[in-house]
Amino acid sequence: MLGERMSEKRDYYEILGVEKQATSAELKNAFRSLARKYHPDRSVEENAEDKFKEIQEAYAVLSDDEKRAQYDRFGHSGPGGSPFGGFGGGGFNINLEDILGGDFFSNIFGGGGGSRRGRRRGSDIRMIHTVDLFKIHTGSTEEVEVDLPVACSHCEGTGAKDGITSQCGDCNGQGRVRMRQQVGPFVQDVVRDCPSCGGDGNSADESCQPCNGNGKEIKSSTLRFTVPAGAEAGTRLRMRGKGEPAPNGRGEDGDLYIEIDVEPHPWFERSNADLIMSLPLGYSDLLLGTTITIEHVDGKDLAIKVPAYSNSGDTLEIKKRGLPRSRGNGRGDVVVLLKLYMPKKVDKKSRRALQDLKTTLAPSDILQGIKDDAHDRRN
Repeated sequence: MLGERMSEKRDYYEILGVEKQATSAELKNAFRSLARKYHPDRSVEENAEDKFKEIQEAYAVLSDDEKRAQYDRFGHSGPGGSPFGGFGGGGFNINLEDILGGDFFSNIFGGGGGSRRGRRRGSDIRMIHTVDLFKIHTGSTEEVEVDLPVACSHCEGTGAKDGITSQCGDCNGQGRVRMRQQVGPFVQDVVRDCPSCGGDGNSADESCQPCNGNGKEIKSSTLRFTVPAGAEAGTRLRMRGKGEPAPNGRGEDGDLYIEIDVEPHPWFERSNADLIMSLPLGYSDLLLGTTITIEHVDGKDLAIKVPAYSNSGDTLEIKKRGLPRSRGNGRGDVVVLLKLYMPKKVDKKSRRALQDLKTTLAPSDILQGIKDDAHDRRN
């Protein structure tokens, strides 16, 4: 079974995409390129972590002259059939930052070892605001009252009593600490936020009581914003600086995004700038024609002229009575789907009248045509 597992491992040269005669420089360049692509902290590739481990293992073996020679001779099994994976024994120890470069980890973790104070940003907030089709047609200036987080007025967002903080002793005010961690055969130096001060560089000697040390309070605010004419459902309006306050009161506040939702209309459905509706009509209206007038979203009555001899399923288009196009290029259309209304019950008088009309209105010519076609097929 062990031999079978070893045989399933991919060839190390194939993993790195190099020839067996590759030089040390070529191996290093290949590893650097692949490691940057598949590093779990930045890659969006599927199974990036597994691929990164595979790349590390291949390079760990091939970059060591002794282990490479053994691999070239015995493959994935060492002398005497023992497993050969490149991680056992020897204390193989390479600084990953030396290979990939310090800029790689700076990009991942947000910069070098200097202070981050003043550069952190509060989180964004999203809220839903619902309007009707009338406001979508005309455009609207909205005014709403909302409760939003703001920097605590007692501590100015620092989370410290009276806003008094002192330099963090763990990071010496830098807000960042350098940590060394083992990743497979490599020793990796990374720069992270200081866990004691959260990356601020300062810490509170005593927490602010009104905000329980989180530096935020909820305050009612009046928001004024404009919903543009023709706006689609899902349109987001951005209000800069109205989101979560910056951590510890230092940095840039987040933004507030107002997402527009459109209230369902009693009879219209929307397709971009077009408005679509179903219009149920009686048989006499379809046969003789009629005009139906309804209230419209533009504030003016909409007259729907149904021509005589219309059929259920026919569509009528009323040009330029839809919604404004979002890019300001005119209006869409109103599309009306005609449907035959079938009552659930009719009174006796109506039933007798329908019986009298049955012979006149029966599609005898169509029925006779069907019979004639059937006769022709039999013969």
